[in-house]
Amino acid sequence: MKIGNREIGASHPPFVIAEMSGNHNQSLERALDIVEAAAKTGAHALKLQTYTADTMTLDLKEGEFFISDPNNLWKGNSLYDLYQQAHTPWEWHRPIFERCRELGLICFSTPFDESAVEFLEALEVPCYKIASYENTDLPLIRKVAATGKPMIISTGMASLAELDETVRTARAGGCRDIILLKCTSTYPATPENTNIRTIPHLRELFDCEVGISDHSMGVGVAVAAVALGATVIEKHFTLRRADGGVDSTFSLEPEETRSLVEESLRAWQSLGKVAYGPTEKELPSLRYRRSLYVIQDMCEGDTFCADNLRAIRPGLGLAPKFLELFLGKKVVRDVKKGTPLDWDLLLSE
Repeated sequence: MKIGNREIGASHPPFVIAEMSGNHNQSLERALDIVEAAAKTGAHALKLQTYTADTMTLDLKEGEFFISDPNNLWKGNSLYDLYQQAHTPWEWHRPIFERCRELGLICFSTPFDESAVEFLEALEVPCYKIASYENTDLPLIRKVAATGKPMIISTGMASLAELDETVRTARAGGCRDIILLKCTSTYPATPENTNIRTIPHLRELFDCEVGISDHSMGVGVAVAAVALGATVIEKHFTLRRADGGVDSTFSLEPEETRSLVEESLRAWQSLGKVAYGPTEKELPSLRYRRSLYVIQDMCEGDTFCADNLRAIRPGLGLAPKFLELFLGKKVVRDVKKGTPLDWDLLLSE
């Protein structure tokens, strides 16, 4: 499948998405700086989120609308205030999209309701992302699928039955190209709670491209996911974590993202195929294996023994496994120290 000008699949390098989310800290100038920084890292795409506080929740500051869990990264905020702080103003989308195009970045977004889909269609997005918290919103899935564009769906919290329903709905709605991203919806996530062995299972079950939306710290989890078949990597991105912001805690800085791009490419390059024996590049190294050599001058008729025959480097003689066949046998001619052992040195009896 293809997104923008990038081919997605096992025969292509991993598609790396830098997620801006709310790391613009309500500054368009910072948002555009994030775009430029992402482009310099070698990331292939930049992703936004398209919603308003009013399309997400109600302006209430009590009960279930207030985050009081002491272990929650956003504790002490109402849902409405959090989304008000984190949302990307819709009027910023066009300049952000335009800057991405200028810099060769593919730009797309996560819509959180049907009005966001209609808005993004006007911007000619090449694909859509469905967030983990929306992966069971079947009306939204149908709306996005009807565009016919590729869908990238995070699987966070979804049961297998729910994912099956989501994928079936997307395909029935007109979406041919689906990418499922293994995701753990905790912020930050821990490697122990990421379970990336699910990635090949997702590919097998749903016959689609797979990847990871990674909220863990660092790049290790995402790079490891490539070895398990991930063809898409999504990580949150910021200029500096020290600048703060709703998602800064689990976001990568530019140097880390550059490392992710480079190391995920190396991981993909290393996959290769099932292969045994020396590669073409390894053939010259065969000469440095151990092999059997005469280690003392010998005269015709002398007997091979541990004092005059040993396995050493280089590897131009017979393999060490033939040592026992020569011990106690006589040499057929004079031989100098440093001669590789060969069958023509053995005296027939």
